[in-house]
Amino acid sequence: MAVLVAYDGSEPAQDAVEHAFTTYPDEEIVLLRVVEAAEGSTGAGIKLAQEMFREREEKVSKELPTEITDLISNPDREFRTETAVGDPAREIVSFADENDEIDHVVIGSHGRDGISRILLGSVAEKIVRRSPVPVTVIR
Repeated sequence: MAVLVAYDGSEPAQDAVEHAFTTYPDEEIVLLRVVEAAEGSTGAGIKLAQEMFREREEKVSKELPTEITDLISNPDREFRTETAVGDPAREIVSFADENDEIDHVVIGSHGRDGISRILLGSVAEKIVRRSPVPVTVIR
């Protein structure tokens, strides 16, 4: 069994990480950070956007383990990190669906505040509705 934790650096995501490590001490923890891709990239801008996302994904991959080690009580606890580029809800659900070892998803209640959360909808809600495995939402 492996537990997928969606991590975007927000306080609810940090709470989700702490919950996963505490609640599932004997399970493999897979942390997924989705680099959100802006929609509407077309034509010549696609190559530039792809390069930008590749650089951003590399930066996130390097920073993530340090951020997580600071959050968990046992610095020797092993975990796996993954990154994806795209729509956060879609990428999280796809990752859980495509990886048979994932038996549970843990997510923070929201990573956005204010008007952007209302306009963009709830990523957590989309994941709960579409996930192929059980989901725990941490508030």
